[in-house]
Amino acid sequence: MGPWVCERTGGQYFPGESSAIGLERDGQLVAGVLFDHYNGKSVAMHVAGEGSNWMTRNFLVTCFRYPFVQLGVHKIIGLVDSSNRLARRLDEHLGFTMEAVVKDAAPHGDLLIYSMTREQCRFLSYEVA
Repeated sequence: MGPWVCERTGGQYFPGESSAIGLERDGQLVAGVLFDHYNGKSVAMHVAGEGSNWMTRNFLVTCFRYPFVQLGVHKIIGLVDSSNRLARRLDEHLGFTMEAVVKDAAPHGDLLIYSMTREQCRFLSYEVA
């Protein structure tokens, strides 16, 4: 799952240093979330999906329960190239807030650092059906 997400997000996969959750439909992977840089207090989250309608409530609940409940982190971090409008919109729609801008640190512009704390996460109030 990790290589699948990295292939779509332009990231690098390091076996043994990350974990991932995938969503399969009709035998095909349609979405994945990779978690890396876990340090006990925070973890980075990378999201990839193909097609439409892959972002179900159950998938999102699972993807946010893993870092906040199972890993017990206080904060999830998302790194986004400022030119990637779709990723920016997705992060903001999910409830992430922009915390910092690192000038000229991304391949096509600035590196935007988004974050979400456990208290900000609305998906923890839902149960997996």
